[in-house]
Amino acid sequence: MFGSYDRREVTFLLKDLSHIHLEDTTENREHAIQSGAHYSETLPIEYQPPKAYIDLFFRSLDEFKEKVALSIAVVAEQIYAAKGKQTVLVSLARAGTPIGILIKRYLFFKYHVDLPHYSISIIRDRGIDENALHYILEKHSTGMIQFVDGWTGKGAISIELTNACHLFFQKYGVKIDDTLAVLADPGHCTTVFGTREDFLIPSACLNSTVSGLVSRTVLNNQWIGEKDFHGAKYYHHMIDEDLSNIYLDKITQQFQKVVSIAKQEASKIVDENYGATFSGMNEILRIQKEFGIESSHFVKPGVGETTRVALRRVPWKILIKDKNSPYLKHLFALAEERKFELVHYPQMSYTCCGLIKKVIQ
Repeated sequence: MFGSYDRREVTFLLKDLSHIHLEDTTENREHAIQSGAHYSETLPIEYQPPKAYIDLFFRSLDEFKEKVALSIAVVAEQIYAAKGKQTVLVSLARAGTPIGILIKRYLFFKYHVDLPHYSISIIRDRGIDENALHYILEKHSTGMIQFVDGWTGKGAISIELTNACHLFFQKYGVKIDDTLAVLADPGHCTTVFGTREDFLIPSACLNSTVSGLVSRTVLNNQWIGEKDFHGAKYYHHMIDEDLSNIYLDKITQQFQKVVSIAKQEASKIVDENYGATFSGMNEILRIQKEFGIESSHFVKPGVGETTRVALRRVPWKILIKDKNSPYLKHLFALAEERKFELVHYPQMSYTCCGLIKKVIQ
């Protein structure tokens, strides 16, 4: 048993590191990362939000649950049209995990198929968990893998996935579809998406308490051997704060409202043949230059990535396109609590963009 999800809804291919102390303060981690350590070697201390922030999460969930459900349905319809009953859902831990479960639920609701669903690790600059891929391919030799995540920012994980699948083919002669299915693709980084609007997916507001009480994934040579899966922790002690299954159920209850238009919306995306142009990267490079930032790694665009900066990194500034956007209420709350600057910056396509503070001079 790993994580708080029903084991019939997802199989985590992760090594359990729950007994190992890997957490450090945000400031210490940021200093280490900017000094050359890799972010995947340690974990942030889990943010314990105040009641007001949890209330804000529930209001956001209530406001956007139908929009999330429609995006789930549109993505699921595209996946099923392309791969059908042979689909093996492989979500990228951890933000992709609830999305993968919801896609699995929608396809069972609509087509009465019960697709296998795994959650595995991919890490920027370190690649995908090849041991997990081998495990899935052995279990489903005739299956067609479909990778799933929550959203795209500037496309780092999409590029990492493409490179990892290319390397896997070179090493093992096995070709895997590197297409990443996401709910929101504001960076134009993939061809399978629910929308390209940069909207708030409420699960981005929280960490493990909306992701099955599972930590970020870990790749640390001290604890992960050559034949091991990448690692993660199960925060069982936070079970009383867990909202993971409540979140899934709230979205699932909206499927009946969106099912009649989902297939049509999905067909429209396929027919239009939207390319993955990575056009958002041009904006990132412009912002990087304008604000004198030495690395694009310090520029995190999109609501999901900006929220991660606010929750897990040391923010310098948060750029916001429209102060009245309904997708920014949680960032205003975090800014007040954590004392970072919000800057009105209308000249971008993203709803917001997080700039990480340089702590090494």
